[in-house]
Amino acid sequence: MSFKRNKRIRFLGKILFVLYIVFIIYFLIFSDWYGRTGEMEEYHYNLVLFKEIKRFWNYREQVGMFAMFTNLFGNVIIFMPFGFFMPMASKYRSFFSTVFYSFGLSLCVETFQLITKVGSFDVDDLLLNTIGGLAGYVMFVVCAAVRRRYVNRKKNRYRRR
Repeated sequence: MSFKRNKRIRFLGKILFVLYIVFIIYFLIFSDWYGRTGEMEEYHYNLVLFKEIKRFWNYREQVGMFAMFTNLFGNVIIFMPFGFFMPMASKYRSFFSTVFYSFGLSLCVETFQLITKVGSFDVDDLLLNTIGGLAGYVMFVVCAAVRRRYVNRKKNRYRRR
C-alpha cells in the first residue's frame, strides 16, 4: 500500500476517533436516554468489584433483560470503537497503551459522573469499559492483519506479471 493511501486511512481513523469521542461524551454524560436529565441529590458510587454485575445478573427477571443487557454488555460495546480507532489514529498501538487509555477514559467519565451527580461511579463499569476497549483493539489487530495479507497478495500478483 502506498504511503499516500496509508496517510489517508490514518486521517480517516483520526476523524472517526474524534467523532466517537464526541459521541461517547454526549452519550455517557448528557444523554437523557439513561435518565441523565437532572442532577441527583446524593453521590452514588460502587467500589466493590463485581457487585453491580452480580446484582444485574441475579435480578435480571426483575430489572428486565434490556436493563441487564445494556448494563453488562452495553458498557463493553460502547468502548469497542475506542479500542479500534485509538491505535488507528494514534502512534500508540500497543496492547498496554490500549488498556491504559481505555481505563483512563472510563475513569474520567466515571469520575465526572460522580462529581457532577449525573450518574454513579462504578468500578464494574471501569472493568467492563476496559474490556470493551480491549475487544476493539483485538478487532483492530485482526483487521490490520487481514488488510496486510490482502495487500501482500496484491503485491505478489503484480510481481509475478
